[in-house]
Amino acid sequence: MTERLLQYIWQFRYFNFNDLRTDEGELLQVIHPGTLNTNQGPDFIDAKIKIADTTWAGSIELHTHASHWNDHKHSGDKNYKNVILHVVWKNDVQLHLPFSTLVLEDKVPKLLLHKYDELMNTGSFIPCEKNIHGVNSLTWQSLKERMLVDRLENKTKNIFDLLQKNKNHWEEICWWLLAKNFGIKLNAAAFEKVARSIPVTVLAKHKGQIHQAEALLFGQAGLLDADLTGDYPKLLQREYLFLKKKYGLKKVEAGMIFLRMRPSNFPTVRLAQLAMLLHKSHQLFSKIKESPDIKTIRDLLQVTANDYWHYHYVFDVTSAFKKKKLGEQMIDNILINTVVPVLFAYGHYHNENVIKDKALQWMDQIKAEKNAITRGFAALQVNNKTAFDSQALIQLKNEYCSKKRCLDCSIGNKLIRSL
Repeated sequence: MTERLLQYIWQFRYFNFNDLRTDEGELLQVIHPGTLNTNQGPDFIDAKIKIADTTWAGSIELHTHASHWNDHKHSGDKNYKNVILHVVWKNDVQLHLPFSTLVLEDKVPKLLLHKYDELMNTGSFIPCEKNIHGVNSLTWQSLKERMLVDRLENKTKNIFDLLQKNKNHWEEICWWLLAKNFGIKLNAAAFEKVARSIPVTVLAKHKGQIHQAEALLFGQAGLLDADLTGDYPKLLQREYLFLKKKYGLKKVEAGMIFLRMRPSNFPTVRLAQLAMLLHKSHQLFSKIKESPDIKTIRDLLQVTANDYWHYHYVFDVTSAFKKKKLGEQMIDNILINTVVPVLFAYGHYHNENVIKDKALQWMDQIKAEKNAITRGFAALQVNNKTAFDSQALIQLKNEYCSKKRCLDCSIGNKLIRSL
């Protein structure tokens, strides 16, 4: 028995109501179990019970063992002064509290406990794998909507933290997140450091010249420190030294990673593409916010690094001609992980549901991601057609299935309640 399962049993009244009695033998009636409390204090608030001929209203505290009341030092906590009932699984000690205790160990169906144990102890991809095919499409759609919103709200918290650091400058936040996204997984943190090391006012002054935009990004990333020989790399070195001195820039310890990476994902290529996006765009976040459709933003992201990079993946090493165009998969990745989250966060911050709804609609217009999680759900014949689906499934797997939070999942909840 876990405390979360005990909360679940109490919340949905999955126990035998016949002849409920307190530990002192008095007849007990649960008029209302109360509301689950997610803040500090008792497990349930605003509950109402009747013991013998007296009706009580207040809070209810639950423990797997009665002795946990003392272990948690509740008696000296003012948050627990309004407790009217102590609900326990095992009454392992007589506490002599000023309110009654109810023991549930012999009041809960054994089948429910057995099914819960099966979910908790399975080694399957997801705990409910054996029963998932019985879940209807309406339940799935509702769950996916909740999971996607959960995922976006988690990202929103991070964006709000950044806003506090830069005095609510949304264009700058968008730039930081965009740069982080261009770094993909291995260089994400390094790219964000580079972006945050250059004031947006400096970028605005010099983005009109692509070589200056590149000089700022490559220089701050430490990629112009080598003894370069080509004309263009030397030009970038000269520009960077001038701009660094002019604006008092402090180069970051980025530590760019090239090892075991496809050349098209080399940080040099991604920074060159990021510089071109910076060069082409103006007030990108404003365009995201005001755009009536996602196609407009997708078109803005259709950038190709400047001509030098057609023949290079790194400085001073010539390669076969290939335009370093930002691919469709990378564009989708940016839309999913930067554009939609920052738009959703803006709508959340200003309490504009229209903008939040637009963010959700855009997610449904992007191709679904293909990864180990989505392939796992595909094997179970769970639909994964758009990024709306894939982001929801990633959230479900990472935050619920892998953590065995079946009681907090509508599907797990439904399977248990159907017993």
